[in-house]
Amino acid sequence: MFSLTTQYAIRAVVLLAYNLDARPLGNGVLAEKAQIPASYLSKILQGLARSRIVESRRGVGGGFWLARSPEEITLLDVVNAVEPIVRIKGCPLNLESHRERLCAVHARLDEAMAQVEKVLSESTIADLLREPSRPRPLLETIVFLGQRARLDNR
Repeated sequence: MFSLTTQYAIRAVVLLAYNLDARPLGNGVLAEKAQIPASYLSKILQGLARSRIVESRRGVGGGFWLARSPEEITLLDVVNAVEPIVRIKGCPLNLESHRERLCAVHARLDEAMAQVEKVLSESTIADLLREPSRPRPLLETIVFLGQRARLDNR
């Protein structure tokens, strides 16, 4: 259901969330740790920056970091930053008989999208990092430049 672009964006944001107390992460480090092609990651990070999820600085000591705390960023924010969820507002076939109301098929599909939006809007990045019943996302990849990212308060 979610494209590779969306999955990559979530990976990048999760890695940046682990790295809150460290210096900005360069595109190359993020690409390596998240297993994303660097050129593709650059485009994803541009979308995340436009949506004010990440910030960046060029040059020596530059890189990327979260613009807001993980508690303030929802999965829906990340998804909509790179590939917004499209709701069905009218008949995709432009059928005359469906102008007033969606047919049963399109109404159900739109209901499913509404449920997806709801779940994603209720799930923050911080929630993902502290989910007690599941393994932490990307935990094996969070050794940055010889230092472990902050995990204790999550």
